[in-house]
Order: sequence, then C-alpha cells, then structure tokens
Amino acid sequence: MKKERIVIALGGNALGKDPKEQLSLVKKTAKAIVSMTKEGYEIIIGHGNGPQVGMINLAMDYAANGDVKTPYMPFAECGAMSQGYIGYHLQQAIREELKKENIDKEVATIVTQVLVDENDSAFTNLTKPIGMFYTKEKAEELAKEKGHTFVEDAGRGYRRVVASPKPKKIIELKVVEQLVDCGYIVITVGGGGIPVIDTNEGLKGVDAVIDKDKSSAKLAEDLKADKLVILTAVDKVAINFNKPDQKDLDEMTLEEANKYIAENQFAKGSMLPKVEACMDYVKNSGKVAIITSLDNASLALTGKTGTVIKK
Repeated sequence: MKKERIVIALGGNALGKDPKEQLSLVKKTAKAIVSMTKEGYEIIIGHGNGPQVGMINLAMDYAANGDVKTPYMPFAECGAMSQGYIGYHLQQAIREELKKENIDKEVATIVTQVLVDENDSAFTNLTKPIGMFYTKEKAEELAKEKGHTFVEDAGRGYRRVVASPKPKKIIELKVVEQLVDCGYIVITVGGGGIPVIDTNEGLKGVDAVIDKDKSSAKLAEDLKADKLVILTAVDKVAINFNKPDQKDLDEMTLEEANKYIAENQFAKGSMLPKVEACMDYVKNSGKVAIITSLDNASLALTGKTGTVIKK
C-alpha cells in the first residue's frame, strides 16, 4: 500500500525567537513529526523564518556598521543562513527522536531557492513582517537611518516589512523529490525559500520573504502530495475569532472560504495567508488541505480535529 505523502508547514510557534528557545521548542516539534512518520506517512517539512531572518539581518547590519567592519550581507544571504540553522536544529531534534523510537530513517535539510517574478506587485507593496518588535519612536528612527519600512503589527509594536512575492517555481524540486523517494524526511522551502529572480546572468537573490505557507502549498502541488497540513497555534480555523459568537470550523469549501475572506474573517498577518495557501493547493490539486495545531497534527490526519479545506 502506497504511503500518503504529506507536506507540513510549521508555524512560528514550532520554532523560537532565538537559538536557545528554538533548540528547546524543536524537541516538541520533532515528537509530532516522528509520530506521523510512525503512522506511515511520507513527511516533507516547510517552515517560516520571520524572527530568525530579521535577527540575522539586524546582526549583520550592526556588524557592517560597527567599529570592526564586516562585509555587508544581502538579505537573500541572511535567508540562506536562517534556512541552515533552523534546518540544523530541526534535523538534529528529529534524528534524536527517530533514534528513541528505533526508526531507521534519515532526515536532511535542502537549502532551497524559489523563483519569483521581479515584476510582482509585492515589490511595490511591502507587507511581510520580519524581525523584532520596536516602539513607534525606534521604528521611525530606523526607517530614517536605514530606509526600511515599518508597520504596526497586531498591537505588539512595529516591525520591518519587506516584499512577499508569490512563489513561481521551486528550483531544487527534483533533489527534494529524489530524497523523499529514498525514504528521507526532508526539510525544505525554509522561510518560504530564498527568493530569486531569473536574469541574463542566472538566478539572483532579492530582498523579500516568500510566505512559507504559499511555498509549502506550491511544494505540495508539485510533489503531488496527498495532503497539505498547515500547523499553527489553534486546533481549528474560526470565524468571529475571539468574539462571544466565535465558531470553530470542521471544514470549509473554497466557496465558503471566499465568502469569509470577503467578510474579513481572517487576520491578514496570521490566518489569512494560511487559508489562501490551502485554497491554492486545493484548487490546483483537487485534494484537501488541513489547518490545525502542532499538538494535534496526527489526530487531524485521521479526521478527529482540525479544519479541512476542500473543493
């Protein structure tokens, strides 16, 4: 019997704000991943990198402008660094959990480039928050000094925003597919992938962060995955969220999802891109997507919780 192929997009709650916190959190993440592996699923993992790439970029900017000068590090290279260290933490934790469960399986991280369109309107409409939160005064100071754009984010302070173009093509797709076919657990499209554009001189990295849910949806479609599972902080998608009449959804059709989006039911910085990514995958593959929490991922795969998005 063919194993079900599942692409999992890990939310920020599965990672940490700094390396120490992340090392601790990924142990819990690894348990959930290995639990699904034990049940016979082929697992491919995508993840975000907003806080991590912002932290790296900030450190590199500070070093480049400090007393002891280091070379300026472009944003795409900072994204590649974040893929490397998040992948390292994840694969280490998953490997240890596999050993505990006596499962003979390899896990690998692929530094992944994702092609975007240089004419994507996202490059003139910066929306993707990265890095740490600042006071309004500090954000204004940094905007003046660095030329960055900052916006208020969910009442928690101000964050830098960069372009979030749509993923067009996953450059290392064949490598990922070969490793999955060999039985590996593969960590890929980290942070949505390193955004690159096609030029006369070849691929070139650009200042942007591709939404990890949309890249994971593209990956799931291209790998012909059986399901896309987006993991977040809640068990189910809700309408009227945090209101007295909040309603958790067991399932949602594409038509219903469009209706809820028109009603502004899903927050732009959190649930909306997850729902939109699921819709893209369902529309293009004809299969189903699930949004649920990390803790209940295995239960969601058997229909016991989560929100199923279907055609």
